[in-house]
Amino acid sequence: MIAPTQQGMSVWALTWRRFLKHRLAVVSGCILIAMALCVLAAPVVEAIFGVNAEAVDLFNRFQPSSLAHPLGTDELGRDTFVRLLYGGQISLFVGLTAALAAAVIGTVIGLLSGYYGGRLDAFLMRFTDGVISLPLLPLLIVLAALDLGKLGLPESLTTSENISLFRIVAIVALVGWTTVARLVRGTALALREREFVRAAEAQGASGFRIMSVHILPNLASPIIVATTLSAGNVILLESVLSFLGLGIQPPIPSWGNLLTNAQELIFETPSLAFYPGVLIFITVIAFNFLGDGLQDALDPRATERPR
Repeated sequence: MIAPTQQGMSVWALTWRRFLKHRLAVVSGCILIAMALCVLAAPVVEAIFGVNAEAVDLFNRFQPSSLAHPLGTDELGRDTFVRLLYGGQISLFVGLTAALAAAVIGTVIGLLSGYYGGRLDAFLMRFTDGVISLPLLPLLIVLAALDLGKLGLPESLTTSENISLFRIVAIVALVGWTTVARLVRGTALALREREFVRAAEAQGASGFRIMSVHILPNLASPIIVATTLSAGNVILLESVLSFLGLGIQPPIPSWGNLLTNAQELIFETPSLAFYPGVLIFITVIAFNFLGDGLQDALDPRATERPR
């Protein structure tokens, strides 16, 4: 019982060492952690500066940076810094939640396809190919523009303030699972031929137990990497939809709709478009570098070269 524990610790220690050698990934991870802490502290920052993110003050429109308003105010006199923090809460929540939901859907489909094979594999992979072949952005625009009231949903749900938030998460999750499904299916096809899986089958283990206990733990590496990489893409998609007016709807702030509100003021107050645009850019790039570093760290065949 001691040897496996020590071996497990040595594997994780080696993984951590490989990750630390990927300098861009380490910096990106620190940036994302700092960003998450900042957006979570939005109510505290709001209380410190004595402002209200939703309070309209037309007498203080387009104020420059000051001690009371570090990044100035917007076209309605609201504090830009605090609204960016609240917008970051929504954008990061959508990115992480939709990426995790898509990873769960893709993992289930990939596991079933890779383990059972045969006709089920052929059907699920053709279905996956069909989803991949769809033009992503036009499809998201069409789904985001649907009138939920005509789909038979309760009126209390369709008129909810948070319905646009949940709809974006659901839409992205329903079309963003294909990469995880293909990665999981390919790895599951190889793992089902391994000796430990054959031994479990010989002992009468059920398919569900084999997939959940013997195969799924060995799929952690591709799932983590794919989820990390897709989180940045989801934030970008949410920003695009919000910029087009089909994403997160006011009064809920997100970096995408903050950018939308600033497009008509780009020449008058370019900073209102600059701040959310830069935050979206930094977040997406950081997630991509973090995913690249995790891919190298979790791959046992990766060479230990500094980045």
